[in-house]
Amino acid sequence: MRDDSPQTVAPPKVAPISWSSVAQVSLPAPLCATLLILALPIAICAQSIQTIPPRQCVWRAGDNPAWAAPSFDDSAWQPFSAPNSQSLGPHTWVRCHIDPVVFAQSESPAVQIRLGAAYQVFLNGSLIARKGNLRSGNFGLNLIRVFPVPRSLVTGGSNVLALRITRRYADVIGLTAFFRLPQVRLGDRLILSNDRAGLLAGQLPQNLLTCVPFTVIGIVGVVLLGFSLYDRTRMGPIVLSICCIAVGIIFANLLCGTMMANEPIWLFLAVMSITSTVSVGTQYWFPFALIGRRIPLAFWLPIGFPIVFALGTCCWFFVPLPVALRLAAVLPAANLSGVFLASAPLAAFWRWSRVPSSIRPIAVLSLAWGTTQSLFFAALATELVPIPGIPDIFSSWMLPASTITQFFVIAAIIVLNLRDQRQVALHRASLAGEMLAAQEIQRALAPASTDTLPGFHIGIAFMPAREVGGDFYTCGILPGDRQRILLGDVSGKGAAAAMAAAVLLGAVQQHEHDSPAAVLKHLNRVLAGMRLGGFATCLCAEIAANGALTLANAGHLPPYRNGEEIQVDSGLPLGIAPDATYTESAIHPAPGDQLTFLSDGVVEAQNAQGELFGFDRTRQISTQSAQAIAHAAQSFGQQDDITVLTLAFASAEALHA
Repeated sequence: MRDDSPQTVAPPKVAPISWSSVAQVSLPAPLCATLLILALPIAICAQSIQTIPPRQCVWRAGDNPAWAAPSFDDSAWQPFSAPNSQSLGPHTWVRCHIDPVVFAQSESPAVQIRLGAAYQVFLNGSLIARKGNLRSGNFGLNLIRVFPVPRSLVTGGSNVLALRITRRYADVIGLTAFFRLPQVRLGDRLILSNDRAGLLAGQLPQNLLTCVPFTVIGIVGVVLLGFSLYDRTRMGPIVLSICCIAVGIIFANLLCGTMMANEPIWLFLAVMSITSTVSVGTQYWFPFALIGRRIPLAFWLPIGFPIVFALGTCCWFFVPLPVALRLAAVLPAANLSGVFLASAPLAAFWRWSRVPSSIRPIAVLSLAWGTTQSLFFAALATELVPIPGIPDIFSSWMLPASTITQFFVIAAIIVLNLRDQRQVALHRASLAGEMLAAQEIQRALAPASTDTLPGFHIGIAFMPAREVGGDFYTCGILPGDRQRILLGDVSGKGAAAAMAAAVLLGAVQQHEHDSPAAVLKHLNRVLAGMRLGGFATCLCAEIAANGALTLANAGHLPPYRNGEEIQVDSGLPLGIAPDATYTESAIHPAPGDQLTFLSDGVVEAQNAQGELFGFDRTRQISTQSAQAIAHAAQSFGQQDDITVLTLAFASAEALHA
């Protein structure tokens, strides 16, 4: 015969509180009165909340809406003692018989359900509440819900409270009491709500202590990633920042779950699985990225087991796997792989003598991190597969010890990386100052204004792609009323190209009496002797006093004359063959002609669609000013240094004026 009497939660036995006993304690009277007032609601709540014992409930696997009827005979159902998760099945009904006195004691009767599943609540055959989706099994992580009970549904005899449950995610998250057995509590609605709030408030300090530090680690990881992306040659800080961000998201998500935010369970699992996969991959990649080594092949297969487990958990919403397969095969393999993968720092820093002294502190912390993770996975494996004679150390001290150690190790690694980032930033600032000085020197070597003979007008536009560039030019008056124009382009960009260009500009000095071909031959020997491995194109032009123009070309773009390309002989670029020789071409410009010399940065300008500026556009605008041509190429999409020099011959009217 079933005992239908409700179970009352008895208040704790404490000594009676009196003013005389309070007076014996050295506390101020107002404080004692405040404590007494605060203790009264707690005692009232303890006496007002009644928990329905399992012996008043029965259960059955399956799904039939008719089982909610109060007249249904449930005598053949199983007692709700402690069924395991596999025997409950995905669909389960629970029926509890409640005395009407329980509802009569409250002004606003309500029922509190503690269960991690999708379910519906029936009272005497009428639906009074629901949570989640019974078809998909999806539900929110608000695991303690309080629902009002309509008094019109309460009968004078035994009342039947039935739960229709879909438990698809129970075995994914863990076999906790919230997911294994529903707990039914009755009482006043306000008191039950306060009871829930008190439970969460009691869990808050521990949850904050566990989750908030790692959430802060994730925020710091975002800052570290912002700094690290400026220098993608150092993969260690980038990998560490991604790992920290993933860890931060994991614990922020856990905080939402433990504080029972109404987050959908599928979203909770997806976030946990994806971030766990990223955390696993980056955690064991970090030491190899820090030392600049590739991950050995022996580590790729073990990395796959935790990733497959995490992704399999994520896909549970779409393709459920047998629980036995997960617990007996995949999960132990993932934990054993974690034990092996924790040796990644040891493999990365195996030859300690070759580890740079600058990263040895981070290497030591990485080894400590790996050791902690190895013990963590080993303890977790002993909990999942108990070994006789070995106590359960995972829940007792390994989990909190691993959490605390991991936090301090990650925090220390981040501090050291930020220190390195600061040193890199200071070094870059120093280099920026040096580059600025180099830019000023290059501008001094290639001035915007030049000396020209009467009857000529020269325009110059010089736009390096970086702070300094490889283009170079000079324009000056030679003895005998001759005008020389030299324009060249060193292969490559940046400081190395700019230094080679400066050397060539210096080498052309003191060769004022050489012909254009002799100048190129001299520059070729200078560049070849430097043995930089690069080359340079160069065009040298000399204008005599009578207006005759002599050109020598070393692989440079030929000039334009009144919008048409001039056909000139071209030799090898400078620096390729030390004994190369160059020929000269003679041109006789007419008064009013315009010659345009330019570097390949004009024709090689490229827009966002990958289209080149090209020779046709260059030819069409070659009659414009040097600044107009350079700005047109720059606006199209500058990819290289741009140099344009225009030489205009005065018209006959201007010459005779």
